[in-house]
Amino acid sequence: MCGLVGLLDTRGKREISRALVARMNESQHHRGPDEGATHFEPGLGLGHRRLSIIDLATGQQPLFNEDGSVVVVFNGEIYNYQELIPELAARGHVFRTKSDTEVIVHAWEEWGEDCVTRFRGMFAFALWDRNRETLFLARDRLGVKPLFYALLPNGELAFGSELKSLLVHPGLARTLDPFAVEEYCALGYIPEPRTIFPGALKLPPAHTLCVRRGAPLAAPKAYWDVRFTLDMRLNEQEAAAELVARLRESVRLRLISEVPLGAFLSGGVDSSAVVAMMAGLSPDPVNTCSIAFTEPGFDESAFARAVAERYRTNHRAETVESDDFGLIDELARLYDEPYADSSAIPTYRVCQLARKHVTVALSGDGGDEGFGGYRRYRLHLAEERLRASLPLGLRRQVFGLLGRVYPKADWAPRVFRAKSTFEALARDSVDAYFHGVSILRDGMRRELFSHGLMAALGGYTAAEVFHRHARRAGTDDPLALVQYLDLKTYLVGDINTKVDRASMAHSLEVREPLMDHLLIEWLAGLPTALKVRGQEGKVLLKKAMEPYLPPDVMYRPKMGFAVPLARWFRGPLAARVRASLLGERLADTGFFNRAYLKRLVDDHQSGVRDYSAPIWTLLMFDGFLRNVLDRADAPALRQSA
Repeated sequence: MCGLVGLLDTRGKREISRALVARMNESQHHRGPDEGATHFEPGLGLGHRRLSIIDLATGQQPLFNEDGSVVVVFNGEIYNYQELIPELAARGHVFRTKSDTEVIVHAWEEWGEDCVTRFRGMFAFALWDRNRETLFLARDRLGVKPLFYALLPNGELAFGSELKSLLVHPGLARTLDPFAVEEYCALGYIPEPRTIFPGALKLPPAHTLCVRRGAPLAAPKAYWDVRFTLDMRLNEQEAAAELVARLRESVRLRLISEVPLGAFLSGGVDSSAVVAMMAGLSPDPVNTCSIAFTEPGFDESAFARAVAERYRTNHRAETVESDDFGLIDELARLYDEPYADSSAIPTYRVCQLARKHVTVALSGDGGDEGFGGYRRYRLHLAEERLRASLPLGLRRQVFGLLGRVYPKADWAPRVFRAKSTFEALARDSVDAYFHGVSILRDGMRRELFSHGLMAALGGYTAAEVFHRHARRAGTDDPLALVQYLDLKTYLVGDINTKVDRASMAHSLEVREPLMDHLLIEWLAGLPTALKVRGQEGKVLLKKAMEPYLPPDVMYRPKMGFAVPLARWFRGPLAARVRASLLGERLADTGFFNRAYLKRLVDDHQSGVRDYSAPIWTLLMFDGFLRNVLDRADAPALRQSA
């Protein structure tokens, strides 16, 4: 894996600061500690940090075409590059390396902007074509690899693999975007294309950005989308057999490496399936690693050990103390903007463990979205059946009233916790799903936000992110719709962000065979009954894996990769929570209602309510302010007008 940066003068050919590009590049040293290089020409500067994986001897970047007129900096892997090389060579292109990077420059020469449609992999790259005076930015279909950019007031376009590289540039204003604050407080991450800074953007997955010098900056252009047709005519046995073949092929492509390779093994069905396929393809024992927790309710290590023993892997496990909360500040620095998935802590630790033994690790990420594994999918389908039985107007009257008057009972058995269900039934399908995944729900955010922030939002809510994607989903099937929403939001903004930053912090490349776009397209053709059936999710995956995995690995309650936040905030982190949420730093933003913050803290620490997720969200916002904006070299915090 690698990191890329660059500056382009969009107005002319003014000299680009070599020192500035070097600092931008060095800010991402962790993404590529093996080598670093830059390239400059009038009005352009490119930088690259390399983590050497394929073609160790000749795969250095920036990399050029035959006459030096096309240059690329690239982060990721093109898994089908060995198929593309002979095709391009037959068309007259001359290869000087054996790297997947060189495929990009020749594919651009041959197919132009459509080159990305030929690539199978995870990638973000920036390509400069001197003859066309064109910069071409691209990001992979599922958003595995990140790419940020900003058009600065002086006409320079800055871009990089992480937001921290853009923050090096003095021209990027450090104002905060109220809309990003709304989205973050609702979702725990800031979804594409927004960032916390109004002047910087994320290139959305499956999009390209073509920048022509002297022309206005165009909007990003989509080159792919998934369509849930649900029209596949296979019985369960046929589908299971084809799934195994597709999984095996996807894993096989991701085993290409010239450095030590292994896999994460959590003990869940997704990572276990990947390891099972790896074991069948590798002549040597697979390297696996997992994290155990001292708190039994969060520990899946016994299931991981069972899979490791079955396949005789070289298994390494480390135990993480339940009170492993020393990473809060480090995480805030890693993510560059507010990010509130607490499973980033164990993810950081398992990447740290893996890097001691391998440079590349395969993961099971993407399985829940593709195969229908989240518990919330089953709840949503049950609610959809109720919503379909009554008109929306009646539901808003009846269930809206019940949702307002029914007490919130976090302490009660689940059957009595009906408030959220009533609130969901009073909404349409998209709003209901957004409500279900929100950390601070609509009413909580209205109480949390100051009058000034509410005025700046002007009625905008983060639900619009979901509605924007829903309008392009092309399906009204209840399961397919929420799978599509998760593929566009949660998978990209939360899961892929978490894994990319945590792995790159340790210079570890992570590959996700369950996010192969051809596999995702095939899964989108499966009927709902092969994904969710009654209270069982991942129906087809489990059926397909029955010959490969122990039943208690597949048919058990999902545990997740969690940490004991509720106990932390009433115990060892109680004082820190109070100091952070009620301190001057959050108050100085002018965004939040201090009386409501105090109520959150008091009610949680007294045991009246469980506000652990909202508190963690605000704690990480405070960590962002302290570790990103309060650095000595950062200008004073200013709100966006």
